Amino acid sequence: MGMLTIQFHVGEDPERSLVKLYNEIMKNMDHMPQGATMPLVRSRSIDDVPALAFTLWSNKMSGYQLRQISEVAGNEIKKISDVAQVKITGGQNRQVKVILDKDKMAESHIDFGTISQALQANNAQAESGNIITGDQVYSVQTGNFFTNKDEVKNMIVGTNDNQPVYLYQIADVEDGPETPKQYVSFSYGAANAKKKASMPDDYSAVTISIAKKKGSDAMKLAEAVTNKVNQLKKNVITNDIHVEVTRNYGETASHKVSELLMHLIIAIIAVTLFVMLAMGWRGGLVVFLSVPITFALTLFAYYFLGYTLNRITLFALVFVTGIVVDDSIVIAENMHRHFKMKNLPPLQAAIFAINEVGDPTILATLTVIAAVLPMAFVSGMMGPYMSPMPIGAAIAMTFSLLIALTLTPYFGYHFLRFKEKKNNGSPARDSSDELHDTKIYKIYSRITIPFLESRKRRWAFMISLTVILLATFVLFFTKSVPVKMLPFDNKNEFQVIIDMPEGTTLERTASVAKELGIYVSKNNKVTSYQTYVGTASPINFNGLVRHYDLRSGDNVADIQVNLIDKSKRSEQSHDIAKSMRAGLQAIGRRYHANVKVVEVPPGPPVMSTIVAEIYGPDYSKQINVARQIKNILSKTDNVVDVDWTVEANQTEYKFEVDKDKAMKLGIPEAQILQNIRAALSGMPVGILHRPSTVDQVDIVLQLPEKDKSSLEDILSMKVVNKDGLAVPIGDLVKVTEGLKAKSISRKDQKQVVYVTADVAGKLESPIYAMSDVSKKLSEVKLPNGYKLNEEYTRQPDKEDNFTLKWDGEWQITYQVFRDLGVAFLFVLIIIYVLIVAWFQNFITPLVQLSAIPLSLIGIILGHWIMGSYFSAPSMIGFIALAGIMVRNSILLIDFIDLRLKEDIPLKQAIIESGAVRTTPILLTAGGVIIGAIVILFDPIFQGLAISLIGGTITSTFLTLIVVPLLYFKMLKNKIK
Repeated sequence: MGMLTIQFHVGEDPERSLVKLYNEIMKNMDHMPQGATMPLVRSRSIDDVPALAFTLWSNKMSGYQLRQISEVAGNEIKKISDVAQVKITGGQNRQVKVILDKDKMAESHIDFGTISQALQANNAQAESGNIITGDQVYSVQTGNFFTNKDEVKNMIVGTNDNQPVYLYQIADVEDGPETPKQYVSFSYGAANAKKKASMPDDYSAVTISIAKKKGSDAMKLAEAVTNKVNQLKKNVITNDIHVEVTRNYGETASHKVSELLMHLIIAIIAVTLFVMLAMGWRGGLVVFLSVPITFALTLFAYYFLGYTLNRITLFALVFVTGIVVDDSIVIAENMHRHFKMKNLPPLQAAIFAINEVGDPTILATLTVIAAVLPMAFVSGMMGPYMSPMPIGAAIAMTFSLLIALTLTPYFGYHFLRFKEKKNNGSPARDSSDELHDTKIYKIYSRITIPFLESRKRRWAFMISLTVILLATFVLFFTKSVPVKMLPFDNKNEFQVIIDMPEGTTLERTASVAKELGIYVSKNNKVTSYQTYVGTASPINFNGLVRHYDLRSGDNVADIQVNLIDKSKRSEQSHDIAKSMRAGLQAIGRRYHANVKVVEVPPGPPVMSTIVAEIYGPDYSKQINVARQIKNILSKTDNVVDVDWTVEANQTEYKFEVDKDKAMKLGIPEAQILQNIRAALSGMPVGILHRPSTVDQVDIVLQLPEKDKSSLEDILSMKVVNKDGLAVPIGDLVKVTEGLKAKSISRKDQKQVVYVTADVAGKLESPIYAMSDVSKKLSEVKLPNGYKLNEEYTRQPDKEDNFTLKWDGEWQITYQVFRDLGVAFLFVLIIIYVLIVAWFQNFITPLVQLSAIPLSLIGIILGHWIMGSYFSAPSMIGFIALAGIMVRNSILLIDFIDLRLKEDIPLKQAIIESGAVRTTPILLTAGGVIIGAIVILFDPIFQGLAISLIGGTITSTFLTLIVVPLLYFKMLKNKIK
């Protein structure tokens, strides 16, 4: 058996890609080896992950009884329109077991093949045609299927001494549960103390998992299915059965959406109150009115672009809350200032104020859009995950500009005008005199004049800033600010994956899983857990890439752990999982089990956090190299759950048929193979036709467990030739003992051994573990004449040497940071071109772009203070700040140019520019900071919040000083 995994490029149409895949398979069917079956192609997408799971358990019913009821319930749930797939895990299927007595079979001169042919030949029915007579057509149906076990039991399956042999004479026929191939159980945890006290054990269970149709609403589906289950409790699910919701991604999505909506409302109100402090309640109202209109138009655009209302799209709105008010703040503040000056009548003052800041506002908004939009072109699996943010931000900024230039002036004209006061004949004061009397002017001039007057002070200030900026970068090298793709999210679940050595019995695996479950149940954050032995729990997002749903066999198990809701606990789910890992693995080591604690990934799933791919010229030598790297990883700090794709040694008995002897006795080799397989694995010979049953009832020939528990039992079994001679299998085969062949993995046709691991501890980024392993690669012992190469971004071209290629989370991290870096480069180029086009100068844009690196001081220090990872969201925040900071620079320099055109001296123009523009700059900066505060404690997007807050604080205050000083340096010799 083999499995081929095909990954399509992100953005490709899945249906077209599947058609192309089918075409390629069909073109090459003539190359398939004889006996190979037609390849089964199964597509995989995020919609295959069940959004809902119900676990039915009972302390009075067996897994077989629960399975029968679950099948009926699952069949009813399928009738709901948005349900795509229903899967039932656990329990035993109904089966007609024909348990044969091998001694009686030998006495009757009958073997498996004879019985199989007899049962299949007599379990037939067909439409035979029509009889036409008397001007009537009569349908004819011939034969009849088996409908109950008595018909099977009373079947003649052969003859012995010219006497019929009935099946009941050589076998026991049972209609009931199949031989257990899996065990599923349910248990309560310590968080459910009362239920745990009344139900302390683990109980037989069956899980019904439901996947939704593409595009359907998980919240509505969860509500519909829950209502259906409540109805089924009246007539299908009896009172002896308990029903627990063990997965509800619809509820999870609802909580996240509600949480983000609350954050959005809080951010809007907070920004409005902040503006009110500076401009009064009228100014706050003008700004407030622009926000819901902007968001309504953005959501309208989302609808036409095909985006759904989810966590990412809502987060995009929270992200831009502090940014979309910038345009309205600048326009409204300038109108407020001119109304307050009373140099012009209100209408002319409003028009003049808009004209004064309209053009730079348009340019500043375009720079912000240019900063965020290139991030929409991140490639790979992270592309669809991240794209709604930059696209939503760009749309919102576009609408906010239109509203700032249309509705905001209208609202401002009606709400911000000052009532005329009699001046008692005193002359009107000049606006510049009034400006010089303000506190902002006095403070700003006190700060900037010493730098404007002294060249030494300017150079000392600039050099100090440069040194501070470079010093903050040291925090990356000292690992004080670690780098990671995405931090761990706070979930309400995690998994414990159990791999026993190959050859372990199902019962032994179940015993180990039960002991691990007992340990899990003692944690006071665990509400319940489900144990799946011999099968896999309902697939989650990890399973999409790791193929957990394909895990089956006697030596595998997993435990689905459900935690109390994150709103009711202070600990993060990651911390809970970490705290339990050591104890679980200590239990696993006692039984030679590999126990891994697996969390649902916050972003796109990967094969494992750390993946080392080992390539080489010889597979056995690759395994040896991989074993050494596995040992190095096991001893590396912060690395846990080390595993590889090489199975443990398993003893295998090989039955070699003596073809010459067998054929002389009239027994073909295929007959011997058929009998041995039937004896060990059972032989399906048909189905019991019962229209009332949901799933088919198989009829299976098999031996009792006691008759196949040893090698001697199988060798003593007899096969019968066409003359009725019964010959022991031991006389026809030679048995040799060896090791079972191990599976071989290939990636893009190259043989590969995978070594996987996870990270937990002080540094939970794979980059640092990879670096530590790289330093120890010289310790790996290689065959003479070979060396070990290391690759980070691509597969080796040749296999003539050994190569370690890093994959896993690193691969996505590399792609995302590479794409974000390229996006940032484009951002700088686009902003530079926009500013050059506006100011008609090639040097001025460099002055304005100088504000961008200043934000890194606050960003890096902010991550250090908060003890947070510098992640992809952190990088997004830095890039978004590039546009915001350039916006402030544009407002400053534009006002300086306006004052210079009025023949104001350069130094005075700089001071007045800072005094006038400080208020709108601080207001817009405050809006960005307040909008980011509401997401500061979100585990995934904390890095973005830190970047926006820290970067805005430092770059805003430094921009007010650095940009004017650089502009002064540029113009001082040109303007007197």
